[in-house]
Amino acid sequence: MTTSTIPAFAAPAAKAPLERTTVPRRELGPHDILIDIAYAGICHSDIHQVNEEWGPAIFPMVPGHEIAGTVAAVGSAVTRHQVGDRVGVGCLVDSCGECEQCQAGFEQFCSGPGGATGTYNDTGRDGEPTYGGYAKQVVVTERFALKIPEGIPLDTAAPLLCAGITTYSPLDRFGAGPGKKVAVVGLGGLGHMAVKIAHAKGAEVTVLSQSLRKRDEGLKLGADHYYATGDATTFEKLAGSFDLIVNTVSAEIDLNAYLALLKPNGALVQVGAPPVPVPVAVFSLIGGNKTLAGSMIGGIPQTQEMLDFCAEHGIGAEVEVIRADQINEAYTRVLNSDVRYRFVIDTATI
Repeated sequence: MTTSTIPAFAAPAAKAPLERTTVPRRELGPHDILIDIAYAGICHSDIHQVNEEWGPAIFPMVPGHEIAGTVAAVGSAVTRHQVGDRVGVGCLVDSCGECEQCQAGFEQFCSGPGGATGTYNDTGRDGEPTYGGYAKQVVVTERFALKIPEGIPLDTAAPLLCAGITTYSPLDRFGAGPGKKVAVVGLGGLGHMAVKIAHAKGAEVTVLSQSLRKRDEGLKLGADHYYATGDATTFEKLAGSFDLIVNTVSAEIDLNAYLALLKPNGALVQVGAPPVPVPVAVFSLIGGNKTLAGSMIGGIPQTQEMLDFCAEHGIGAEVEVIRADQINEAYTRVLNSDVRYRFVIDTATI
């Protein structure tokens, strides 16, 4: 298959600073679309993968799976999109499309040959590496491009393709809504989206953060209550309070202490991924029929549902738009929790 060359920012090796370069992009197949990328969000997982913290990686690596832009060209058999459409691409760019999970709309769990294909740091079905959104353009199969409704600006839409669906999925799965008390652990890139979405779904929302430093911001985003987990009395006051807790932080926390905050039959859902195993006492679950669950992203149908929901409720990410030459600085700031709440790259500056 022939390719063209696209300007991009890439990490040439593990832990290396990202630098301006060019990478190959395949030419359009019959079911492919070419997207002119307008904005690309910076996700903490980009940093994990550049640093090879999740296992061996493919370099040079162009990160980025929070992509928003417009369709520039379509393949001969494309039916879902046309030139000029506002579209987004999230964490996946392909799957077998035929297995039980794909047919059910859970492409992220594809059990077919090769499984799901990641937007970057993966190998596509053509045998070539995939490159992500820190670039001027991307080519994807039409099934994995989502329609971005007109009600959401592209810069604030980009993080919805990862942070938005990562938090929407467990909130939807565990029934966040009127009459439900939902706690969100952490008010960062994921946490602020969880607060906005849970509030829009009609739940009573509490933020549990290390300190009260972001209290005013959390309440403005839609939280009804805000507590500091650094205050030992918080866990006494809130014991048995919540129907659902969504933990968005990747740090090690005492899961048993948080399980004690659930009502009987409540659920604690992990979307943050600590780097080491975290111990859980079985009696923390048995006492109260409680659930400890994990949640990844959603499939393509649920991701589209999330975008439509966000447009209906006027929800976008809180973003700081940066130039491409600020990416390495932004990585440092993410690690220092110095962002409100998601960096988004203006790809016109690549």
